[in-house]
Amino acid sequence: MQPEVRALVDALGLEPHPEGGHYRRIHAAAEEVVHNGRRRPAQTVVQFLLAAGERSRWHRVDADETWQWRAGDALALEVFDPVSGQATRMVLGAPDAAAVHTVPAGHWQTARPLGSHALCTCTVAPGFVWEGFELLEDGATPPGWHPASTSFRPSAATRSAPR
Repeated sequence: MQPEVRALVDALGLEPHPEGGHYRRIHAAAEEVVHNGRRRPAQTVVQFLLAAGERSRWHRVDADETWQWRAGDALALEVFDPVSGQATRMVLGAPDAAAVHTVPAGHWQTARPLGSHALCTCTVAPGFVWEGFELLEDGATPPGWHPASTSFRPSAATRSAPR
């Protein structure tokens, strides 16, 4: 990890995340809801940083997760819908690209920085709980996913981001 990226991790108080990268929860709503039979905050927010060479391993959450790019280099985010088999790749934070994308509940996702690092804020609603988090082994891919099936799909959320 580059010294300036290490300094950012330290300044923000980030810790290693099981999926890869570093994070810190910065908000959990005081209001609680019941979702999928579990009591949880209505919303949670983390700061999440991926440095060069790091990847957020394929994982899914049982609630919607909104990625908001904050600083550093662009972030490549891949999303796989296990029901439709649709796989998409979008870039957040690049020139002419959106800074925000929401991954629907139950969809597989993976991310990596396209440079030295990418700092994002991730908001999960209803709030994140570890019991609603499924992480694949390092190097594993979701059942039914194939790299050739991944398409770049510009949308209102990603506008005309480069491949």
